[in-house]
Amino acid sequence: MIFDKACFEFAAGKPDQLPESTVPEIVFSGRSNVGKSSLINKLVNRKALARVSAKPGKTGTINFYNLQTCRLVDLPGYGYAKVSQSEKQRWSELVEGYFNAQRNVRLVIQIIDMRHSPSADDLQMIEYLMNSGMPFLIAATKSDKLNKTERINQLQLFQDLFSQAEGLKLIPFSSVNGEGVEEIRSIISEICDHS
Repeated sequence: MIFDKACFEFAAGKPDQLPESTVPEIVFSGRSNVGKSSLINKLVNRKALARVSAKPGKTGTINFYNLQTCRLVDLPGYGYAKVSQSEKQRWSELVEGYFNAQRNVRLVIQIIDMRHSPSADDLQMIEYLMNSGMPFLIAATKSDKLNKTERINQLQLFQDLFSQAEGLKLIPFSSVNGEGVEEIRSIISEICDHS
């Protein structure tokens, strides 16, 4: 799979705007400001395919990126306090509408910040994914910001927290030094090239 060939395809602000699900979809989920856009940009080797916003909570749409044999689907970030209640409600309906639409979701990449304990919203999303039976992995971003001891402690914390998710892959990721990029690319390639 040629990740450099990714291009922006569509932005949906309401469930009835979702494009038809014609190819396998790789979904990126995480709270606002967790490094979702940076992760997507690093995977496709582009600086600004996914917009990195200085203001968290800016992306209010589901953004679709075409990668020939699959689509990358960027969900709006959740958990940003300064967004109005009505906007949070719209995002929630949009994301639920996406997941309830019987789409060809092959993998959800759930993104959490490796420096912190997962938020209540993170844990709720991970519980939802576990109950849904959808395949997912956890990408722990900003791994370059931890020293060796902090890193060991955080990985242990995550393993303890998610011990009931059998066979769950937890991949430390850094958009700065590229840690985890090749591993995530090869998982996506494996899923999409053999569909």
